[in-house]
Amino acid sequence: MEVFFTAEGLISLLTLSLLEIVLGIDNIIFISLLTNKLPEKSRPKARFLGISLALVFRVIMLLGITWIIRFTDPLFSIFGQEFTGRDIVLIIGGLFLLAKSTSEIHEKMDPQKEKGKVKKSVSKSFVSIIIQIGLLDIVFSFDSILTAIGMTEDVVIMITAVIISLIVMLIFSNRIANFIEKYPSLQVLALSFLILIGFVLIADGLHSHIPKGYIYVAVAFSLIVEVINIKSRKNS
Repeated sequence: MEVFFTAEGLISLLTLSLLEIVLGIDNIIFISLLTNKLPEKSRPKARFLGISLALVFRVIMLLGITWIIRFTDPLFSIFGQEFTGRDIVLIIGGLFLLAKSTSEIHEKMDPQKEKGKVKKSVSKSFVSIIIQIGLLDIVFSFDSILTAIGMTEDVVIMITAVIISLIVMLIFSNRIANFIEKYPSLQVLALSFLILIGFVLIADGLHSHIPKGYIYVAVAFSLIVEVINIKSRKNS
């Protein structure tokens, strides 16, 4: 624990915590959109379980850093391009995110289809949503853990930063979910953001790295414009 009492340790912890919070934005949006489909009483529990799963996956990965690093070793090559286990996970996760987000947008455009799905049993929907959140948690965890490994070599700092970021996500998850649900246009914007993230994951898996900062800036700009539009419609 001595590491926390050094200036270098505190700076690393603060910087990594902020980065983990930023990297967790796409995760919390995905969790919010899925859990909003559940009955109101079940939503907080589903969000808590989803974020808890993210914490468990990331801590397990951090404790198995040797395995994670080995996961970046080449498995096979196609036309001279080598692919690792991480690449495969990112590509599959990106495809899943693209398919899921596109499907959700179609549901928003076709209310009758969405009404038909509401008739399904609540327990089945709850389990299905938790499984989907768990699968995406694994994909997002790879990005989070590799960022942590690049920032510091101290596992205690990594785990502490991950815990801090997920506590922040837990605190704001209900507010974010309620805000998104209140305005249908924000739901479509959030789904479009997830489509972009899915595309970025696939590109990263194909070794065409696209800095996420560009995506976050574009989405932040779109969000600001949409919030202004919402306020303008209220005033009129």
